[in-house]
Amino acid sequence: MAHWLLKSEPHKYSWDMMVNDGRTHWDGVRNHQAAINLKAMKVGDTAFFYHSNEGKEIVGIVKIVKTAYPDPGDPAGRFVMVDVAPVKPVKSFVTLAQMKADPRLADLALIRQSRLSVVPVSDEHWDIIMKLAGE
Repeated sequence: MAHWLLKSEPHKYSWDMMVNDGRTHWDGVRNHQAAINLKAMKVGDTAFFYHSNEGKEIVGIVKIVKTAYPDPGDPAGRFVMVDVAPVKPVKSFVTLAQMKADPRLADLALIRQSRLSVVPVSDEHWDIIMKLAGE
């Protein structure tokens, strides 16, 4: 099982919206590297749900429930989306500042490739962040 981090601006799609919906498609990704990451996801993989721009913090955990399929919002047909469902909120939000301050997370993709909306999270980084989140 692999781990990921999915970014969403809370005013566009927040953790609360995710929980209320119960399941959603993760669409609108138009960066080629982020799309490659979506294509690598498998059913059962887990991802941190990260509020970007406002808050800049991990607020919950989701699971991948459907692998990559064409994003109908892309008329060129080059980009894909996946379906995700909420697992649970984290006990304590983990801020970007906390992650940047932890030397064990220096090579976390969220920090190294801050513009990407979908990034992989290694098992080691997942465990560190889960501890920071009180999990």
